[in-house]
Amino acid sequence: MTQKELYNQRLLREAEAAVARRGTRRHFLQDCAMGFGALALGSLLPSCHSSSMGTGGNPIVFDPAHPLAPRLPMFPARAKRVIYLHMAGAPSQLELFDYKPALEKLDGQNCPASLLEGKRFAFIRGVPKMLGPQARFAQHGQSGAWISENMPHLATIADELCFLKAVTTDQFNHAPAQLLVQTGSPRLGRPSMGSWVTYGLGTENQNLPGFVVLTSGGKFPDAGKSVWGSGFLPSVYQGVQCRSEGDPVLFIKDPAGMSRDLRKASIDAINAVNAEEYKDYGDPEILSRISQYEMAFKMQLSVPETMNINDEPAYIHELYGTQPGKACFANNILLARKLVEKGVRFVQLFDWGWDSHGTEASLAIDVGFINKCRQVDRSITALILDLKQRGLLEDTLVIWGGEFGRTPMMENREGKPNPFKGRDHHTDAFTIFMAGAGVKKGFSYGETDEIGYSAISGKTTAFDVQATILQQLGFDHEKFTYVFEGRPFRLTDVFGKVIEDILV
Repeated sequence: MTQKELYNQRLLREAEAAVARRGTRRHFLQDCAMGFGALALGSLLPSCHSSSMGTGGNPIVFDPAHPLAPRLPMFPARAKRVIYLHMAGAPSQLELFDYKPALEKLDGQNCPASLLEGKRFAFIRGVPKMLGPQARFAQHGQSGAWISENMPHLATIADELCFLKAVTTDQFNHAPAQLLVQTGSPRLGRPSMGSWVTYGLGTENQNLPGFVVLTSGGKFPDAGKSVWGSGFLPSVYQGVQCRSEGDPVLFIKDPAGMSRDLRKASIDAINAVNAEEYKDYGDPEILSRISQYEMAFKMQLSVPETMNINDEPAYIHELYGTQPGKACFANNILLARKLVEKGVRFVQLFDWGWDSHGTEASLAIDVGFINKCRQVDRSITALILDLKQRGLLEDTLVIWGGEFGRTPMMENREGKPNPFKGRDHHTDAFTIFMAGAGVKKGFSYGETDEIGYSAISGKTTAFDVQATILQQLGFDHEKFTYVFEGRPFRLTDVFGKVIEDILV
């Protein structure tokens, strides 16, 4: 049966139920979603929600009463789940993975005018000085990947990683660039990548959210919670933020005097009212509200256990470098492993503090940046090793990256050098890496010019990365859509192509 026929059948069932319930023309027209016009529209449009097709060409049927039920993708997938590590503020590729010895020779010289003409920068004014690499590099593994001394642990697993060296963007301010990477648009209102994935696949554990967010670094990303919001998708698909210090979710415990049975009875009563309201108005967001109440009740038991890292063996804490009881990146990354192991579909980590301008020591390439690298290097390496030894890496896609890159010249806000060494925002080239789930191991794709300024081969965009992630999850990014206000939207908007060269 086609999705159009399924949709028309649903409308007819709603019509019959409305007549039986009310028996009046007014309620009949109100309860039938959009009335008889919807039946006519259904004969013209293939779907009112998603035009996605499931395995074998069958339509994906979304049950609004069970929005997080596990679903099959469009085609067999290499990835079942995703862990996305976003370094908010944009780490410098020139001090990590994009080795440029020619840039070292230019250190301290005036920047050529050709690099400045017609370009927009966030803070560079006047004529800046070139800034050579502020770290030593060496080749690692059989792949010979260039990795700096700032990531010594990661260097030991170079042959597990796939680097994209020529990623580009057209946004040079943090919030729009973060939105573009995570939602496919630099403007507010679009669903985040995790929301799209959870909408398409549901969750494997009905006692946990399908999309969990963990933050570290002391602040939220510049774009705020919108980078894990559900946009125009039902709100049940937005990311659920958990904490690694204190209660994992606020108000997770029953208040004094409230028993478990009484809490369940109160939720049942609230949802009975919601169900009646849905009968009257047919708003699918009411069903999302019902699902969220039920999920919150289940989470009271499942989340505290899952989010507890104290019961992990000593060797795991040593491997990750965790600090139980504190809010830190290492704790979050161990929690990410526990969450995907429990069936969570998409885990997003945001680590704030990578904005290396050089205006103060904590933002300097040769001071604060090094400290940030030390905070994440060990635990990221541990995550990939731990997933591999547990047999999870083969179907878990791990992504690491920021929202843009850093310039090969030094930042100078007032037309003169900042007090510390720093680099400005750069849109023309930055590096991300992936691991697991059918991505090539020990592989580098794309190349920048001799000073790391522009992509010269293998140029990719945020849309290409998004299309590739969806491909590994079993979705054609051009067909995986949601109709909103009469237009079919997709994560990649009208752009993007799968980066086939990095896939096995």
